Amino acid sequence: MKPELIKTSQISPDQSVICILGKDEIPESLRLSKTEKEFALKQLRNKEDHIFINSYFKCTYLVKVKDGLSEFKKKEELRKNASKLKKLIKANNHSELVITSDQTYKGAIEDFTEGLLLSMYAFDKYKSKKEEKKKNFPSKLLLHGDINKAEIKWLTDLTDAVYFVRDLINEPVNHLNATALASAVQRIGKSSGFKVEVLNKGKIEALKMGGLIAVNKGSVDPPVFCILEWKPAKTLNKQPVVLVGKGIVYDTGGLNIKTGDYMANMKGDMAGAATVAGVFYTAAKNNIPLHIIGLIPATDNRPGGNAYTEGDIITMYNKTTVEVGSTDAEGRLILADALSYASKYNPELIIDIATLTGSAAITFGNQAIAMMTNADRKYISLLEECGQMVYERVAQLPFWDEYGEMIKSDIADVKNISGREAGAITAGKFLEKFTKFPLIHLDIAGTGMLKKDDFYRVKGGPGSGLRLLATFIKKLAADYKKLK
Repeated sequence: MKPELIKTSQISPDQSVICILGKDEIPESLRLSKTEKEFALKQLRNKEDHIFINSYFKCTYLVKVKDGLSEFKKKEELRKNASKLKKLIKANNHSELVITSDQTYKGAIEDFTEGLLLSMYAFDKYKSKKEEKKKNFPSKLLLHGDINKAEIKWLTDLTDAVYFVRDLINEPVNHLNATALASAVQRIGKSSGFKVEVLNKGKIEALKMGGLIAVNKGSVDPPVFCILEWKPAKTLNKQPVVLVGKGIVYDTGGLNIKTGDYMANMKGDMAGAATVAGVFYTAAKNNIPLHIIGLIPATDNRPGGNAYTEGDIITMYNKTTVEVGSTDAEGRLILADALSYASKYNPELIIDIATLTGSAAITFGNQAIAMMTNADRKYISLLEECGQMVYERVAQLPFWDEYGEMIKSDIADVKNISGREAGAITAGKFLEKFTKFPLIHLDIAGTGMLKKDDFYRVKGGPGSGLRLLATFIKKLAADYKKLK
């Protein structure tokens, strides 16, 4: 269970405390003895970044922020420091824990708490023998200092959304097919207040969404197409922002079947879809005054039945014909239908997010989200700023017209894959052909699934892109008048 966050105005003498320090000084509010204070100061002079003091009736954790870091690096350092303390905190079995600071850095409490909450996540629902309950994380975190109730609510809802997204990504396909994914989105929509409409296979066929229909042909489970909408009473934008998430609940590669260990963790190929749902949850819970639409095409990609084949010609939702160069380039096919469908909303901006290409992962590893875009610089700058704030950084790849030449087909309008060169970019150029509206394409193939913990970004599906896009929507609303 994730701890409850509570604002507190005082620290009792017997309460265990984490104090974030920007200076080599010990606040009097910690009520340390002379010996304890001398020990702490000695450790600070020795450049220790974590100091632990066991006073028998309470524990005190001191966290020193390194000098000379940029604002964004300080925020990330605090999140990482929280992750480093996770095991020690759990071992001490606190029922509650105070988090405070010496007020040197504004936002330090929020950043540290975020890192701690995200580090505490575990996906263990299918373990028959649960971990011992004798030693657990605190059920309450008491936040003392420069953080207000609105910030606490945002932090609570944002981390709740990350937990939701991680749970979905980590679910195996035998428990989360496309229909089950749609049901999960409906449930979170009902709990937070955004609308969800789910189009079934018959409606998808009636709309002639050729990409989604083709990818689904090898599956025994039907596809779904989810339409999410958040439109509060007073919105700042006349045209909605549309978010599109790839919902491949499992990707075998189809008839171009994945070999070796390339199929491992393909249950996470719907990370983009989960992320979009998480953004809507956060926006609705915080009543963000923007009109946003979410589109989630979902299916699995399997080689069974009447599976689509290399060389097939598919007619997409917008009547564009596509030559299938690989059945393992399926994500762009279902996204293309969604991007075409988005045109009916006359959007201000479209952002799609997907675990799309191995090329993006090879280029950036797990350190950056690959971004390709034809959107106005004001949106790009804001997204880059948000990426620095939450340390889900975006790295822009060129989107030149020449890359579009690489996916020309001799027998159809376009191919769904080019050669090995520039794979991430040509995938983006493919998607660009299916909308005339400003597009930001985010490829999270490198960051969307992790083989081991990366501090508070835990093994499995860390929820990459959720904090980035939720913060982007929040800041877009705050800056809307200036941007316009």
